Amino acid sequence: MLSYVLRRVLYAVPILVGVSLLTFALFYLTTSPENLARRNISAKNPSPAQIQQWLKDHHYDKSRSEQFKDHMTSLATFRFGTSDATGQPIAETIRRGAGPSFVIGSLVFVTTLYLSLTLAIIAAYFRGTYVDLLTTIVTVLVMSIAYIVYVNVGQYLLGKVLKWGPLTGFEFGLGGLRFAALPVLIGAIAGFGGGARLYRTFLLDEINQDYVRTARAKGVSERAILLRHVLKNALIPLITSTVAAIPSLILGGVVTENFFNIPGLGSALVDAINGQDFAMVRAMVFLGTLLYIVGLILTDIAYALADPRVRLE
Repeated sequence: MLSYVLRRVLYAVPILVGVSLLTFALFYLTTSPENLARRNISAKNPSPAQIQQWLKDHHYDKSRSEQFKDHMTSLATFRFGTSDATGQPIAETIRRGAGPSFVIGSLVFVTTLYLSLTLAIIAAYFRGTYVDLLTTIVTVLVMSIAYIVYVNVGQYLLGKVLKWGPLTGFEFGLGGLRFAALPVLIGAIAGFGGGARLYRTFLLDEINQDYVRTARAKGVSERAILLRHVLKNALIPLITSTVAAIPSLILGGVVTENFFNIPGLGSALVDAINGQDFAMVRAMVFLGTLLYIVGLILTDIAYALADPRVRLE
């Protein structure tokens, strides 16, 4: 397994370089360092000397090849450089935003997984009945509504009308649960539909296997078959679909964080895009690509651990 992980890490290097090169090229296709300097210099009409000084301070006075070399060096060492808009270290901004994004993302992830799996088990247990039909209708309906609608309606009904929690803000610790209540609840409601449909399919595939018919012939109850045998054997696709979502716990939800004013990485990315903070954007793109690759590797490892027949060689 170690050799497999090392190979995957080596394969990831050209992917990271390619994504960074594409991001770097798109920046120069959409704007220029001079326009970026005019936007970020506090003076209303900056002089050519001020623009040149800003370009020098942010290393845009070098050639394109030198800029990309410095860019990749900073990304490879996780220093990321400084923000074009604020001049603050990007690594510090990421460090501050990773905590809130992870807290909210992990709570949404666990809650959504619990709701999805519970509903999928109920649908599989009562397959072919009105209960199964009702769960199908509910999940399809939930999947058909845009996430932005859940946020707006949820904030109005749960926050303003029912007052279940504050509409904006974030705190660490137990006191912060009141701030996390609304975004977690809204995120779980909006996300459980797709997971429930997917997990139901996995469970029904296992129910039709020969070992299930053998268990029924031996007199094993349907509940025991579903919970002890079917659910266990359906773990492989379940793990594959859930472990791959782990990187999103760190990156956070862009819409959720912005609407609830949560100081996470999603809010930082939107602020960087709106402010044309290229240094911050390229760091976030690199981080997102890296976490996505890590998620794929973790998925393969979890797959092998769940099924001893799988060998990562």
